[in-house]
Amino acid sequence: MMRPLTAVSGSADHPLVDGFENSHLYQYETSVKKAFDAIVPTLKKVSAYQHEEDFVVRVQTVAMQQLGFELPDEILENAWVDQLDMRSLFAWCVFKTYHRFCDDFFGKAPLNNKNAEGFQSFLQQCGFHTLDVSPCADGRLAHAIRYVLRLPIEAVRRKSYAGAMFDIDNSIQKWVETEMLRYREGQPNTADASTRYLKTVAYHFSSVDPSHEGCAAHGSDDAKAAAEGLNRLLAFQQAIENSFCCGASIDLLLLGIDTDTDAIKVHIPDANGNIDLDKFVDAREVYLQTQRLSATEGMQRIEQMIRNVQESVNEGMLKLISKLLVNNLSQIEYVRRYFGSNYKDIGHAERFIGAGIGFEEVQLRNLTYFAYLDTVEESTADFDVGIKIFSKLNVANGLPVPVVIRFDYHGQVPGARERAVERCQRVSDAVESRYGELAEKGLLHTLLVIRDCNANGQIEILGSSLKTAI
Repeated sequence: MMRPLTAVSGSADHPLVDGFENSHLYQYETSVKKAFDAIVPTLKKVSAYQHEEDFVVRVQTVAMQQLGFELPDEILENAWVDQLDMRSLFAWCVFKTYHRFCDDFFGKAPLNNKNAEGFQSFLQQCGFHTLDVSPCADGRLAHAIRYVLRLPIEAVRRKSYAGAMFDIDNSIQKWVETEMLRYREGQPNTADASTRYLKTVAYHFSSVDPSHEGCAAHGSDDAKAAAEGLNRLLAFQQAIENSFCCGASIDLLLLGIDTDTDAIKVHIPDANGNIDLDKFVDAREVYLQTQRLSATEGMQRIEQMIRNVQESVNEGMLKLISKLLVNNLSQIEYVRRYFGSNYKDIGHAERFIGAGIGFEEVQLRNLTYFAYLDTVEESTADFDVGIKIFSKLNVANGLPVPVVIRFDYHGQVPGARERAVERCQRVSDAVESRYGELAEKGLLHTLLVIRDCNANGQIEILGSSLKTAI
């Protein structure tokens, strides 16, 4: 159970912590998760009413009070001749709540960071024009950008993969796109500027139960998760060098995230960009060493801690890592203030699977398991992990796996919307085919969604596997 806000929620115990932002982020997180978590208790009440004479009226009253919307009449009105289809109702409520969540996010911009342009300027001052982060697809890292690292979501590229094993070809394509924009449009800076593309991997581990709650893709082996993340980074760098030019435009950074406390571990590159897995700074230690210092003294101590680990670290990289560590101090205190020494849900507690391309609105821990893909076949491993997780979370309790299939597109490109629609349907068909046994039993439902990311508007719902419109 999440703790209520206290009267001193805007204060901070650490001089480098932003207590007011912590309060804002906590209010947003609790409001969103409360909406999803109200579904099961509400449907339990609904189930108890199904043989009452005024069933539909009573149910709709409860639904409006607890969920903020009415349930579909066509499902409710058939309850008198047959058992109420609770699985369909559950999936419908999840999809409806997701729709409302998206409308709020894109309409009100609750997580916008007013300093997005300032961060881009800061990034260039550090010697980088793009920060591209690949966290693990695990839902416990879904908040890595806006919460854990406290970075503006609009200024950072995020694409998640199981085990943080990002697609090298996709990353090359993004690098080419970024460099083309620099050459043709001078965005985010001109091609002659001495800045580099920074590719970052964020693997994860568990401090509470390291043998069982680490990264499933790496068998909860923390050393393997870090090593494989570094190997993937090096392979990407080598691919750029072999395909285009020397590696001067590509820099690498490796982060570890403790999913129980949100504290990060930063592996410090040397002056040549080489990363030694044994040379890192732990934000938990940073928190302790700077807690009783002034803000100025704290910043100096952080820089010294980084230099102590890697004396030859590049000045720009030092500046960026210092900022990431400082930002993470706020998240460490966020967890301590509102959840205790660590999160209580140290394992998986995601509410739905997100499959396709998009989902920038999902910036909350354990809200979504990601499976970024163009086709199910190319990301079979990622999707299977998600189904395995939800088999324990939902199917074991008789509830269906809710899957939101989403493809964002660029509206100014001819035919882009049509291709997005086609991809949605193709992936939906493939999901229902691959997991046919679950689908036939009503234990897997899909929602098809597209969005014009250039229009900065709401999502567009195409349909679902349910017979009732969302």
